[in-house]
Order: sequence, then structure tokens, then C-alpha cells
Amino acid sequence: MTWWEALLVLAAGIGAGTINTVVGSGTLITFPVLLAFGLPPVTANVSNTIGLVPGSLSGAIGYRRELAGQGGRLRRLGTASLLGGLLGAWLLIRLPGSAFKAIVPVLILLALVLVVLQPRVARAMAARRRDGAATGTGPVLLLGVFLTGIYGGYFGAAQGVLLIAILGMLLDDGMQRLNAAKNVLALTVNGVAAVFFLFSSHIDWTAVLLIAAGSVLGGQIGAKVGRRLAPPVLRGVIVAIGLVAVVRLLIA
Repeated sequence: MTWWEALLVLAAGIGAGTINTVVGSGTLITFPVLLAFGLPPVTANVSNTIGLVPGSLSGAIGYRRELAGQGGRLRRLGTASLLGGLLGAWLLIRLPGSAFKAIVPVLILLALVLVVLQPRVARAMAARRRDGAATGTGPVLLLGVFLTGIYGGYFGAAQGVLLIAILGMLLDDGMQRLNAAKNVLALTVNGVAAVFFLFSSHIDWTAVLLIAAGSVLGGQIGAKVGRRLAPPVLRGVIVAIGLVAVVRLLIA
């Protein structure tokens, strides 16, 4: 990796760490960059997942005030995230690389749709909270978090968007507290997947270290100033980069 490629990967890590803390689709920044520099898709995904773990931890620490009083909730939901993330990581390693190349463009497009629809989802969540339509930590919520964990362990782009939608629809709580919980659950998924990959997959450690360094800084930026970013601009950047990743996978 040349010095300018390393700088771009580091910058992508900063952007991903920021976006993951605020929204939850940072993989759509780093994954296309790793593909562009010649990493095979599965290696790029594995290296990206490991590299983003420190950024997820950084973002969770940045939201520590909003985590107060959520210990019991996070233990229950965290178990579902852990099991789902482990299953998703296992599927990534067990399924052939050709399956990943075929499935991931569809997952990226799904993630982009979710990013675009996020404002409507946020309005729907607010309306449900006003109407008192929350079901607590019941089976539906646990199943939703578990399935999102599978998705996150396998690929992970926009798993944060999925999580915040599920939590917002089914829990009666403020958006910032839900976002804090989302960061912890995403950290759980990425963390267990990363540990699994350490013992079962090829890893590009240069990419891991660059993304890790960038995402740690980005996590703090997201927690402190990321809320001030103009949402339409942020979504536009994510969608543009995600489309680049889809094209890159389809022509590879």
C-alpha cells in the first residue's frame, strides 16, 4: 500500500467512525476504499470489521452519559446481538467467496435504501412514541436485534440504521439514549465477529490498523460534533460511496 493509499484508508476510517456513531453505515465508506485498492471482497470485509471495532468502542464511550440506567436492557439485547453476530461471521467464512460477491451488492443496495428512508423511519418512531405504541424488550425486539446481528456479522453496512429503527419502534425512550444503545449493540456484533475472524480468515493488518486509528478519532468526532452535520449531505455522501461499491463488485 502506497503512502497516499494509506492516507485515504485512514481518512475513510475517520469518516466511518464518525458516521457509525451518528447514523450507522460507516462500512459504506471504508469497504469501497479497500476494494478500490485491490483487496479481495471477503478479505476487505473481514479487515474492515476488525478495524472498526476500536471506533465502535470510541463511539460508545462518547455516549456514556446516555447509557446510564440501560444496563439491564443492554445485557438482554447484547446477548441477542452477540449470538447473531457470531452466526453472521460463521456464515461469512463458511459460504464461498462467490456467494459473498453475489449477496453483498444486494445488501449494499438495501443499506442505501435504509439510509435514504431514515428520515421517514425517524418520524414514524416519534409518532409511535407519542401514541404509546412500544412493546418493551419482548420477543419481537429480541428477534429483530438477533437478525440484525446476523446481518452485521456477515457484512454490517447500515446495521446501525437497522438497529435504531428496531429500537425506536419497540422501545419508549429518547433518540439519543437509543442511539447510545445502538452503538453498544453494534460494538458487540463487530467485536464478536472480529474475534471469530482472528482465528478463521485472512486479514490485511495494514488496512486494519489504519481503519482502527481513523475510526477511533471518528468515533469521538461523531459523539461530540457529528450531530451537527447536515443530514441530507451526510446521506448523499453515503449513498454515492455505496453505489461505487456496488459497481466495483459487479464489474470485478
